[in-house]
Amino acid sequence: MATPTAQTAALLAAAAALFLLASAALPVVRSDAGGDGDVTAYDELRHRGFPRGLLPANVRGYTLDSGSGDFAVDLASSCRIVLPAGSYLASFSDRLTGRLDDRRISGLSGIRVRAFFRWWSITGIRADGDELVFEVGSVSAKFPARHFNASLECPAKADS
Repeated sequence: MATPTAQTAALLAAAAALFLLASAALPVVRSDAGGDGDVTAYDELRHRGFPRGLLPANVRGYTLDSGSGDFAVDLASSCRIVLPAGSYLASFSDRLTGRLDDRRISGLSGIRVRAFFRWWSITGIRADGDELVFEVGSVSAKFPARHFNASLECPAKADS
């Protein structure tokens, strides 16, 4: 029969193991509104091979599941921006979601571009050398990554 001290030690060890397992499955929650030393959504992009300018300057916060790469980025408001590459009008929802991996964003939702007289949803982005490949379904277009080095201001709410 175990002594009370051995039982307590075993209980503490089991609780610590459960805590570690549970915390490994939790998403990393970050806020871009925090103080010094906080990791921002822009930092997460750079860490995975993307320029910060893929996101507008009005990021309010984000969540990232470090295991799956699933993310959500919250903007202060929806907006429209003219992208420096190709001068396309882009519409950003106030919430962007998808999966972030090294040099690849997939399952993207919340960004649309206006081309050929209609709106197209950007479903993925790949970093390919010095270029970014934007995916719209099975169609893709390449643009120099340097065009996205700076985040653009969101001047107005997007209504469509």
